[in-house]
Amino acid sequence: MVTISDTAAEKTKEILYAEGKTGWGLRFYTAGSSCCGPSYGIDIVENPDDGDKVIEKNGTKFFIDKEASEKLKGMTIDFVDDGERQGFVVNNPNPPSCGPSCGSSCG
Repeated sequence: MVTISDTAAEKTKEILYAEGKTGWGLRFYTAGSSCCGPSYGIDIVENPDDGDKVIEKNGTKFFIDKEASEKLKGMTIDFVDDGERQGFVVNNPNPPSCGPSCGSSCG
């Protein structure tokens, strides 16, 4: 199962409030793949799609599509704001190892 950090939940709440969409949620879905693993997309939605896993954290809803849910098992969705980068990130405690075809594009 994917874990949602407190920071990601609170930032989501702020975003939804600013957008006038209190009570809605963020939907994470698989948006492609490379040799380094899948890429994920995020949308603000009112309701989950059929088959989405629903996670509630600190009063905020997250909808994870079936394919993404399987790929995100054991990972944490977090929000970072460290001055150089800001946004939602997926922290994988066991990142994939890249083959020679990836070069330095992973990591």
